Amino acid sequence: MSRKDAHAFAASLAATLMVSIVVFRAGDGTFGAVPADEIDGDEVVIVSEYDPFG
Repeated sequence: MSRKDAHAFAASLAATLMVSIVVFRAGDGTFGAVPADEIDGDEVVIVSEYDPFG
């Protein structure tokens, strides 16, 4: 997904699920969003984090 879509998706997920969501860039240049506790960090670059409590 695009960077803009990943940020919108992450903000929506954080507000809905009430968990921290990480936006990352994978090795192939694509962006994604997952809960912070599910990120491995091996082959991704963390772009930002959405914390619904912060």
